[in-house]
Amino acid sequence: MAIEIKAPTFPESVQEGTLATWHKNVGDSVTRDELIVDIETDKVVLEVVAPANGILTEILKAEGDLIESNEIIARIEEGAAAAPGTATPAAKQEEADIQVAESLVNPAAKKLADERNIDLAQVTGTGKGGRITKEDVVNFKPAPATSAATSAPAATAVPTELMEGGERVERRVAMSRMRTRIAERLLDVTQNTASLTTFNEVDMSALMGLRKQYQDEFTKTHNGQRLGFMGFFVKAAVESLKRFPLVNASIDGSDIVYHGFQDIGVAVSTDRGLVVPVLRNAENMSIATVESSIGEYAGKARDGKLSIDEMTGGTFTITNGGVYGSLLSTPIINPPQSAILGMHTIQQRPVAVNGQVEIRPMMYLALSYDHRLIDGKEAVQFLVTIKQLIEDPAKILLEI
Repeated sequence: MAIEIKAPTFPESVQEGTLATWHKNVGDSVTRDELIVDIETDKVVLEVVAPANGILTEILKAEGDLIESNEIIARIEEGAAAAPGTATPAAKQEEADIQVAESLVNPAAKKLADERNIDLAQVTGTGKGGRITKEDVVNFKPAPATSAATSAPAATAVPTELMEGGERVERRVAMSRMRTRIAERLLDVTQNTASLTTFNEVDMSALMGLRKQYQDEFTKTHNGQRLGFMGFFVKAAVESLKRFPLVNASIDGSDIVYHGFQDIGVAVSTDRGLVVPVLRNAENMSIATVESSIGEYAGKARDGKLSIDEMTGGTFTITNGGVYGSLLSTPIINPPQSAILGMHTIQQRPVAVNGQVEIRPMMYLALSYDHRLIDGKEAVQFLVTIKQLIEDPAKILLEI
């Protein structure tokens, strides 16, 4: 019996997706729940699995095609199986592609590599399980020659002006759907919000001392979970948002929407772009729960496993450029939210303490806010509150 394979049901916020990678070819055997194809939306990569055991008999959409919600993209013949000892043309093709530096090769990638005379053994696969995708081949940049001698015939040698030595090489790569959407949203923010940023700095001595003192005990108590800084900043943000509810609000037309909860988005960088999973009801979370949730989200983000629901919503966002060495930056608001907190790298700096110069671990903080809703006074007071809570972390636990 033929079974239709459909794209997932996209949420209301997602209009369409792009078919990213076929992991099976026509004629291949598939097993129930086996990954068949990836569909990339502007927020996440969705995996489509086989609904039953059988043979993939028809592919209706090619890589790069636009896909709508619930659209039919392929068909399988349930219960069918390839005859023993006889490989289908697609199976033979996959056999030829199966081992290049121990990575699978996408058929489209192999075709393009053949056209460009690219040795796939030199290409690093970024697809699932190290699979080499068409994009990997497009982005491949050959290593510079180590010797004047070459085994390639003169007639097929790369022109000198295109080689690494004298290089004026250009390549054009289409933006991924996620990167395109990120670009659109960032441009929209700059055009449709009155964004301002206020800065402050925080002395991290007390928090670093607390973490050092209790790290081992915390790890043992919470099943190996390490104690980081983000848990404290999330809890400090929650307490500050309670005191300044306008920072936790959003604009909807001519209305102000006050949120009676604190859903904190934490920005996570991935190879595909920045994603912001949301800690729902962070006001009810312990620091240990915040830390473990962020770790779980970060792992899912790296593996492309975050769901759209996990990245939807949020009333306030925290981003930490300090993990990449950023000393100071201006974060961009994540609409429809009205503010975002930027953390930065910790740097030993001389500061005045009780009339004496001391070297302290200092971090710059930045709060970008929508001036249409939040006045400068409130923004500054909000950021100062976070500073005070971090410099005396006992206040976070006591909520004072």
